[in-house]
Amino acid sequence: MERDQRLILSVLSHAAIFFSATVVAIGIPIAILFLSQDTVVKANARESLNFHINLYIYGFIFWILTFLLIGFPLLFILGMVSFIMPILAIISVVSNPDKPYVYPFIFRLIQE
Repeated sequence: MERDQRLILSVLSHAAIFFSATVVAIGIPIAILFLSQDTVVKANARESLNFHINLYIYGFIFWILTFLLIGFPLLFILGMVSFIMPILAIISVVSNPDKPYVYPFIFRLIQE
C-alpha cells in the first residue's frame, strides 16, 4: 500500500470519533478494517474500535454512577480522554505512519 494512503486511512480510523459519537464513529474504522489489506491500517482500525468500545463501556458505567454523584467528574474526565487520546493517536500516526498506534490503558476486545 502506498505510504500516503496508509497515512490517510490510519488517521481517518482514529479521527472518526470527531465526526460523530454514534454509529459513524465505529462505522468508519469497521469499514477500513474490512476493506484494507494493509496490516498497519488494519491494526490502527482495530485499535480505534477498541478505544471506541472502551469509551462506550466506561460511559455507561459512569452514567450509572451519576446516581451516586461520583459519575459526573468521571464523565467529565472521560470526555477529556475521548478528545485528547485520538489527537495523540493522530499525531503519532502522522509522525510514524509505518507503526500502528496503541492506546494505553484500554481493554482490547477486538484482536487479530
